Amino acid sequence: MPLALLTFTISFFRDPHRDIRVDPKALVSPADGKVVEVKTINEPCFLGGEATMVAIFLSVFDVHVQRAPLDGEIKLVKYNPGKFLDARDPDCTLVNENRVVGIQSQDGFRVTVRQVAGLIARRIVGWTDEGSKLAKGERIGMIRFGSRVELYVPLDTEIVTKVGDYAKGGETILARRR
Repeated sequence: MPLALLTFTISFFRDPHRDIRVDPKALVSPADGKVVEVKTINEPCFLGGEATMVAIFLSVFDVHVQRAPLDGEIKLVKYNPGKFLDARDPDCTLVNENRVVGIQSQDGFRVTVRQVAGLIARRIVGWTDEGSKLAKGERIGMIRFGSRVELYVPLDTEIVTKVGDYAKGGETILARRR
């Protein structure tokens, strides 16, 4: 049993190489997992109004490293303490512990990535701070042991994914800037 736990833990913290998309209009997935929601929502932190949210559920079998969806600079990092509801619960995004990262491209295009802790995930680890300059696909943090990651984009952004799709962080294109 101890060997199985050790193997699971090592597997969980894996961080595989990803082939990052060079298309400047493409916004890549910030996380590995299943797309569970695509909807219009009032994004409260960085975009400051209505936005399209793409939510990704990370099971304990997915890679849990989060990545930048575009080239840019981190303009906002905000940690919000909270509960630890199951990451599949629709209320988790409103009440669970989370870390919000606002990224702005050189030409002013803005996105928000929200890392949401889940029932098992009790620790969000950020590897970047405000002022950090990021390349698309660069690592921004990790949520330990199951969680949810949300990408918020302006309403006029073309969404090219749908609920049920599986995304790979840094590789899968979720949306395209117009």
